[in-house]
Amino acid sequence: MTDRPDTKSPKYLQIAEELRAAIESGQYAPGDRLPGENQLKQTHGVALMTARQALDVLKNEGVAESRKGKGVFVRAIRPIRRLGVQRLAEANWGAGHSIWSADAAGRDLVVDQVEVGEAAASDRVAEVLGLRTGAAVCTRSRRFALDGKPVLLSLSSLPAELVAGSAVTRQDTGPGGTYARLAELGHKPVRFREEVRSRMPSAAEARQLELSPGTPVIRISRTAYDGDGAAVELNEMTLDAASYVLEYDFGA
Repeated sequence: MTDRPDTKSPKYLQIAEELRAAIESGQYAPGDRLPGENQLKQTHGVALMTARQALDVLKNEGVAESRKGKGVFVRAIRPIRRLGVQRLAEANWGAGHSIWSADAAGRDLVVDQVEVGEAAASDRVAEVLGLRTGAAVCTRSRRFALDGKPVLLSLSSLPAELVAGSAVTRQDTGPGGTYARLAELGHKPVRFREEVRSRMPSAAEARQLELSPGTPVIRISRTAYDGDGAAVELNEMTLDAASYVLEYDFGA
């Protein structure tokens, strides 16, 4: 980064660069309020729209966020470290711990919304679970919030016949969660496969996760397999990309 904004670039980008440099230098700390549109207009002698564009640049980059009726603030980012391997170990859920507890690291990670039901398998779900399209699947939809901020949407699909009458079909699956219950049913997960990609959120996802404009999401699709190689769960997760670091630790 240069010591001063590029004077050949549009004025709103120059102002955004100046604010970004002030944030990086510590002049504005996480949680601090940035100069408002009117203040930037007066300080830089620009139109109100130009000042607004400058703040929008920082919001779209995820550096700043709007708070309704209060202004624009430096975004405080303390990401969750998602331990992709350790969290799925049988030693964790087999001992009655939620796999999500490995991510929390002592912070307040809670499920604030749960919906359990039955649906007809889509083509994709049917293909992954080895079912016919339209077959009944048990669905578990959850939203996770960290320190009061929604960070993750999770939708699990399991063969309805496999889990019928078990705690998997209830909101509270009990100690160890779904995988512990599958083990009790004789279908203990022994292998997992995850597909990870990044994209921009849908309008519904942005609303549910309360995302700032320009914040992408991470989409993780995890399939759990039992000892016979049968897929017993497809879990499709949507993560606030600004809230997560994905960590994978494995031997060579």
